[in-house]
Amino acid sequence: MPCVKRFYLVIHGLVQGVNFRYSTQQKALELGLKGWVRNKKDGTVELVVEGEDKVLEEFLDWCKIGPEMARVSKIDMNQVSKLTNLTDFTIQY
Repeated sequence: MPCVKRFYLVIHGLVQGVNFRYSTQQKALELGLKGWVRNKKDGTVELVVEGEDKVLEEFLDWCKIGPEMARVSKIDMNQVSKLTNLTDFTIQY
């Protein structure tokens, strides 16, 4: 049986105004992940993502780079023990 996990991330660097949210959503949907992404007022991007272990690993590796114009300097990441019934991956405003 696949192991499903949930993570909360805050991504630092040049991550706003470079299509980071849209690209994150597209990558997550491509991989069949659930969650959400949004900009924070401090210039970071935060997201919640849940899915199967192997697919999450690929997604988290992608987040370290992001879309072409992004420059990720640091990621704060915590595994969240409680899973919810997310049904899609959305951009929050």
